[in-house]
Amino acid sequence: MTSRLRRQWGAERPRPPLSAEPTAASTAQTWMGGLAMTVTVVAFLVYLRRTVFAQFVDAGGIDSSFVVQTIAYVVLMGLLTFSALMYLLARQGALHRSRRHLRVPRAEIDAHLAESASAITVLVPSYREDPDVVRMTLLSAALQEFPSIRVVLLLDDPPQPADDDAAASLVACRALAAEVADYLREPRERLSCVLDAHELRGFSGGAGSPDDLRALAAEFAWAADWLQTRAAEHPRSTMQEAFVADEVLAALGDDLRRTGDALAAAAGSGVEMSWERLCQLARRLAWTFQADLATFERKRYAELPPEANKAMNLNAYLSLMGGSYREVVTRSGVVLRPTEDSPDLVVPATPLVLTLDADSVLLREYCLRLAYHLDLPGNERIAVIQTPYSAFRGAITRVERIAGATTDLQHQLHQGMTYYDATFWVGANALIRREALDDIVEVTYVDGVEERRYIQDRTVIEDTESSIDLVARGWTLYNYGERLSYSATPPDFGSLAVQRGRWSNGGLLIIPAYWRYLRSMRRDRRKVGLASIALRVNYMASVAWASVGLVALLVLPFNSRLLSPALVAAALPYFIAMSSDLHRMGYKRTDVFRIYGFNLVLLPVNLAGVLKSLQQAAAKSKIPFARTPKIRDRTATPALFVLSAVLIAAFSFWVLQRDVLERNWGNAAFAAFNALLTTYAIVAFLGVRNAVQDVLHGAATWIRVPRVERAVTDETRSTADDWEDVLYYGPTSTGDRPRRASSTPPMSRRGDTRSRHRGTAEHSTARGSREEVSR
Repeated sequence: MTSRLRRQWGAERPRPPLSAEPTAASTAQTWMGGLAMTVTVVAFLVYLRRTVFAQFVDAGGIDSSFVVQTIAYVVLMGLLTFSALMYLLARQGALHRSRRHLRVPRAEIDAHLAESASAITVLVPSYREDPDVVRMTLLSAALQEFPSIRVVLLLDDPPQPADDDAAASLVACRALAAEVADYLREPRERLSCVLDAHELRGFSGGAGSPDDLRALAAEFAWAADWLQTRAAEHPRSTMQEAFVADEVLAALGDDLRRTGDALAAAAGSGVEMSWERLCQLARRLAWTFQADLATFERKRYAELPPEANKAMNLNAYLSLMGGSYREVVTRSGVVLRPTEDSPDLVVPATPLVLTLDADSVLLREYCLRLAYHLDLPGNERIAVIQTPYSAFRGAITRVERIAGATTDLQHQLHQGMTYYDATFWVGANALIRREALDDIVEVTYVDGVEERRYIQDRTVIEDTESSIDLVARGWTLYNYGERLSYSATPPDFGSLAVQRGRWSNGGLLIIPAYWRYLRSMRRDRRKVGLASIALRVNYMASVAWASVGLVALLVLPFNSRLLSPALVAAALPYFIAMSSDLHRMGYKRTDVFRIYGFNLVLLPVNLAGVLKSLQQAAAKSKIPFARTPKIRDRTATPALFVLSAVLIAAFSFWVLQRDVLERNWGNAAFAAFNALLTTYAIVAFLGVRNAVQDVLHGAATWIRVPRVERAVTDETRSTADDWEDVLYYGPTSTGDRPRRASSTPPMSRRGDTRSRHRGTAEHSTARGSREEVSR
């Protein structure tokens, strides 16, 4: 996979990722974090007292227009200051967690897994992804050091694409599971034999001799050499390919080599090791290469939900887990029927499910450490455990570098939210208890066919919505305190706009569900921490009020008397803390200004997402899931977003000129700051030439009238197959096709799906009552 985008000036040089283990915060850092929050609160209170209250109480004679301006300004600045305070609060939680985090010794985990029957199914939803990208994701999932792991690629592409490139990509993706399995075949077969020999001898107990240690050390050395050879052969044309070569293949080889060297050193010292420990080490070696891989395409089957989003792709497979099915050809297409005799499809059930985006990569101990944490006493009600993903380093474009910086900042904030029990599920990767999914499942019937929604798709941020569902059912969510997962960041502004527009859409729609949860907790006299409530509300709604607030500050001519140095003092700790965080993560301190400009040009994108949420709430319907484009060239930015960014810069310069003439120096400084950073962001992140091209492309698309294909009507449809329609659909619906799911599904039941057996006879027998007619 070779990107057609060229490395830009101002991008990031190739560099190693941050350490998986967090660096413990010093006492001074935690004290300074507390001081920053205190200064923010005190400065805003001072502003209210000296600037606002003084205007009303001391000055007197205030007209009604100034009262309205004051109320609006205070509300806007209060919300923005609240968001800044929530950043500092979550950051403080992350600092405290870094001081408490202790890595569990590997021997303890090995001993636990030796007695555990845990198994994981890794689900990788994919829609028109680059096969090379998906291959790396599957490889990182297959090389997890875990007793039983099954990796399933959930292809959601149209089964018969009309486009030649899409068809070739689909063929390549269909072959990936077999390719990765064949790639790992040699070490899997060899090390399985090693494990069998050790376990056979281990039944007799006793201790292993130094020669036994040397023999096992040689196997570790062989596996390390094999991985190092594969790492040297792996392509490195992109930063993701280099990451997989260095951090997945080579780093795993280094771990195995050090373990082998330790065994050899122990043998040289004449140490005798118990066969139990030798079997644990042999299992670790064999388990690393023993993953099962498979591919599943839900769109091949007529009865599975067809909605084009990631949630329903996952739901379709989750609903089949634990069953055996045969494929039956019917008039509506191929359907799956439960069977115990000679099934065509067997879907094993596992207690744990790992969802993994097709452009994400896991480090080698992800499953090992997260599953171990779930098994610890007291963690039985953790439904979702994850490591918020980090960005691949070595970005080739400026916008990718800054977007990656915001991703790494979000990793820190999510870690801090766990400290206050305010965790949200972040969809790129998560290890989930199947029991928890069964607890929140909603069962509906569409055209007489049962549909199960484990992950809700009412909004396009299905992970956030499902987080509230789980919390309302008494489950908790947890962010493991290490960096063990990475995900790709869009390299151009066009694809980034699609991603961030989706992220900004849906938070407002979820707040009512959270409000109902808080009311139920209050009725039950159970307390929810104030910090948890504040962080969760800020997470869901801050994009909305920040977008509206920034637009108001940019456009509305607020009275200069409302400005005060106290507001600057309230905002300063936020920017200083972010600058310090960026420096600690390997970025530049001055990137805090680039992120501010980045957010200004993203303002139209976020505002469009918020308006889409309001539209969805008013219409009470779902909106299409906008997938982030994954192409090797640049994605065009919608012309409206480009023109809006230019308008922000132009309007800020006009305000600057007006305020300078009126000697309104406070407003002039704010306008100059916004004008300069917006202009920089347009040039650096959008690109002048690209912006012009996107505007012209948008204008041409708007003017051009698309060609509409003539629909096939009942009069033009051939009647050659009417007899099959009559026999399958019935004489009153000849030629019709099942409607399947609509945007407003019928009545649903939540909870254990076993309750469906108490439903009506019509529903309980709908799936099996269709007449099966071959084509």
